[in-house]
Amino acid sequence: MKESKSKLSTKEHIVYASWAKEVHECEEKYLVNREHGLSDDEVANRLQIYGRNEFEKHEGQSILSLILDQFNDTLVKILLAAAVISFVLAWYDGDKGEETDVTAFIEPLVIFLILIVNAMVGVWQENSAEKALEALKEIQSEQATVIRNGKKASIVPAKELVPGDIVELRVGDKIPADMRVLQLVSSTLRVEQGSLTGESEAVSKSTKPVAFDSDIQGKKCIVFAGTTVVNGNCVCLVTATGMDTEIGKVHSQIHDASQNEEDTPLKKKLNEFGEVLTILIGCICILVWLINLKYFLDWEYVDGWPKNYKFSFERCTYYFKIAVALAVAAIPEGLPAVITTCLSLGTRKMAQKNALVRKLPSVETLGCTTVICSDKTGTLTTNNMAVTKLVAMGQRANDVRQFIVEGTSYDPLDGTIQDWPAGKMDVNLETIAKIASLANDAGIEQSEKGYVAIGMPTEAALKVLVEKMGLPAGMNSGSSTTGCSEAWNKLEGRIATLEFDRDRKSMSVLVSSASSGKKSLLVKGAVEGLLERSSYIQLLDGSTVELDQRAKEVILDNLNAMSKSALRVLGFAYKEEPEQFKTYNGNEYHPAHSLLLDPANYSSIESNLVFAGMVGLHDPPRKEVKQAIEDCRAAGIQVMVITGDNKNTAEAICREIGVFGSDEDIRSKSITGKDFMEHTDPKGHLTQKGGLLFSRAEPRHKQEIVRLLKDAGEVVAMTGDGVNDAPALKLADIGIAMGIAGTEVAKQASDMVLADDNFSTIVAAVGEGRSIYNNMKAFIRYMISSNIGEVACIFLTAAMGIPEGLIPVQLLWVNLVTDGPPATALGFNPPDKYIMKKPPRRSDDSLINSWILFRYLVIGTYVGIATVGIFIIWFTRDSFCGIDLSGDGHSLVTYSQLSHWDECRSWKHFTVAPFTAGAQVYKFDSDPCDYFRGGKIKAMTLSLSVLVAIEMFNSLNALSEDESLLTMPPWVNPWLLVAMSVSFGLHFLILYVPFLAQIFGIVPLSVNEWLLVLTVAFPVILIDEMLKFVGRRNNAARSASRSWKHKSE
Repeated sequence: MKESKSKLSTKEHIVYASWAKEVHECEEKYLVNREHGLSDDEVANRLQIYGRNEFEKHEGQSILSLILDQFNDTLVKILLAAAVISFVLAWYDGDKGEETDVTAFIEPLVIFLILIVNAMVGVWQENSAEKALEALKEIQSEQATVIRNGKKASIVPAKELVPGDIVELRVGDKIPADMRVLQLVSSTLRVEQGSLTGESEAVSKSTKPVAFDSDIQGKKCIVFAGTTVVNGNCVCLVTATGMDTEIGKVHSQIHDASQNEEDTPLKKKLNEFGEVLTILIGCICILVWLINLKYFLDWEYVDGWPKNYKFSFERCTYYFKIAVALAVAAIPEGLPAVITTCLSLGTRKMAQKNALVRKLPSVETLGCTTVICSDKTGTLTTNNMAVTKLVAMGQRANDVRQFIVEGTSYDPLDGTIQDWPAGKMDVNLETIAKIASLANDAGIEQSEKGYVAIGMPTEAALKVLVEKMGLPAGMNSGSSTTGCSEAWNKLEGRIATLEFDRDRKSMSVLVSSASSGKKSLLVKGAVEGLLERSSYIQLLDGSTVELDQRAKEVILDNLNAMSKSALRVLGFAYKEEPEQFKTYNGNEYHPAHSLLLDPANYSSIESNLVFAGMVGLHDPPRKEVKQAIEDCRAAGIQVMVITGDNKNTAEAICREIGVFGSDEDIRSKSITGKDFMEHTDPKGHLTQKGGLLFSRAEPRHKQEIVRLLKDAGEVVAMTGDGVNDAPALKLADIGIAMGIAGTEVAKQASDMVLADDNFSTIVAAVGEGRSIYNNMKAFIRYMISSNIGEVACIFLTAAMGIPEGLIPVQLLWVNLVTDGPPATALGFNPPDKYIMKKPPRRSDDSLINSWILFRYLVIGTYVGIATVGIFIIWFTRDSFCGIDLSGDGHSLVTYSQLSHWDECRSWKHFTVAPFTAGAQVYKFDSDPCDYFRGGKIKAMTLSLSVLVAIEMFNSLNALSEDESLLTMPPWVNPWLLVAMSVSFGLHFLILYVPFLAQIFGIVPLSVNEWLLVLTVAFPVILIDEMLKFVGRRNNAARSASRSWKHKSE
């Protein structure tokens, strides 16, 4: 044994196909004997070679690098630069004694606060992203029963297992590593591995080798780490541990997928917008400096050359402040907060529809989903086995009766049996009910999630059938959920069980009548096998006749018809008073008892049977799914079904739910995962129109499908519930996990969880995502148009040479606070009723097209003119449009004086009268020129108020991109009216609370001054109505042109 260290290497271990080798070959390869196991020394040697049986710990990003990543954004960089410059200028002014209070630092402090909160949220989201890997560790077994040194050790830590270890498995054990089955201790071994492979049924395992190129589902002699034994006991040989196991490979795939996560379509658009904004801000800042260069840099021409330069640092810093103000004005600082709020509101709406969103950006991404890759089991189907057809024998040997069984759940009251003789069951039907009830180890019970199966789903479905069949007249069912089954159990008591095995494909129970002690053998299993071992048929009245070839053909014809419908068919048969067991009562000393100990005898015991009937079962499709598939088709969304189940079953379900037509030729559209990976043109296969089906799919197949779709520019939503789905969920644009049947691994890897596991919920969520995106476009357009207005205001101020009308702290207040409520309220705009009748938008569609940009440039220009215009009006006019402005006693100046205010000290005999603002009187006796600095406070207040009022009116314009306010009035979104009231209320708060007014550098306004504000602000609605009218005419003309072109073709 000690010499084996050099003979075994990790590389050899990974490529060794133990599933294709005989048991003795595997033992020889791993240098172990199943009776003795490995020695302690050999375990230590192999631990050094292979490492512990646990997953690798991937080092995540450090907190510092996560924080730095949050600042790797164009808009954030601009804001950061603006904040730093603003802080330095405030510090410089403080050192000169110009501003010593805290108000000078409000602007940079607010910007820094925005950036810090943004970074904290980003770090929190990033830090929680890798929980899927942690959840994967939860499903690893903690200990195992191992044979070492010739002794059995039952509490060996699973992480200490090594390839070559001999492990015993029993019912209920969680499998600790990938292992080759060496020996079945029981007659059968069944493993629930659906979470890894996607199979809807527990899988029978054996010791027989399979083909070398078998897929994961086909490796019937291998049990996989993380799956569970549901029936039987066995001895296994560990062949792979840790990261080499199938579940370890899933761990690696999740990690790799998490490294390749891309930005959402909206994030990409905002990044592009940020880059364009950077260029625009730079150009405007340079232009402002060039226009005002004469104010801080002067020179004289000597001999034709500029000389004697004069530079004013004070004026230079003043225009530097204007540049900072431009940056603050151009950036919609409130946009991230409003987007987050809108997405959060969207998640609440989706939660009401059973779609629980884990990652906010996925709400928006849903809106442009072009392909939904759906698992079959539990998503398109109920994940409950249900009997759909019952075939009983008729009055003659060649006659059969068919009953359609309704219902798709384990609730006995869910549906009935059509044309059922309730209370008048004939003997044949009684026999079927008795066999289905007694040859059955499952149960059903009610839980918080409804009725659930206890035991094998197929057997639980038979229990539900028994309850729907009812009891013969004279029998009492009691009041419990399974009252009928309990009644049958009281009549006949089980005394022995002949377990299912893969050779005879049946199981049976020996029962004894409670009244007479008469013994019966009740059998259920594969119909073909039962017919081979049956000699008679039971007719409707309970009589038996010989099973002839004609009767067998009738039964097989019905079997084939059900099999073509992808039903799993189980037959029922019985044998009255088996000769060997007439006096058997379960006593182990009875001569017949020894027959039951050897499964090889079961086929002979189950001979000369009487065939009674059969049932067809399947995992039925959800009722809502067919309509949801139709909705997807109408919305231009392609549906692809990717399942681990077999091809025939999956095709039948796809036809039933409308993915394929009932008579559609699907030979090119339905392939296995393995065939897809070997396809000469996999990309071409995915470009086919209509539904596609991939059956027997493994995790790597799902990942490859998602990757190729994303490479082709599709926005992919992927559903899944098992561990095997986690890598593809992580890789997809939208990973959707099942809330009921889903594993914790799948949920942690997903972007969204379906609380009801229902495919139709995905379609509803897509519709909600589209609506949310349209609303986000509305408030993004609204905020950007407002910012264009602010930039125009500052640019015009600088270009005209008048005192600045708005300071950065006021612009921040408007962008963050005043604009916030209306922008958020636009997220409540009612959805378009045809939203799911339109094709999905392309992920690279522009947020703002050329016409919309032109519109908002026009609106922005008007905002700039109105804001600067009211500033000039106050200084130069004592009335405007009949509104008297002389009530405060302020002095009027000419426009020329206002635009050359910096030359004030050279003006002779310039004097200014005091004026009032609220309760305060402003005097300029000592320095009349201060009228253009401190005295501009009223004009600044008017400019700020016009800006706020215009943006409130502009939010009404944003209710619809093209619809007039006459056809889509403000009250269609009452939240917007509330938000406008809130914003005006906040503006009044800073105007009329002295402390706040001082911080923002504003004063209270009179009634006449408010009339002036509204007069100047209201035209923005009229301008946009005209622009909308032109837009509607252009759209109608384009539609007519397309229609004419289509007809001509």
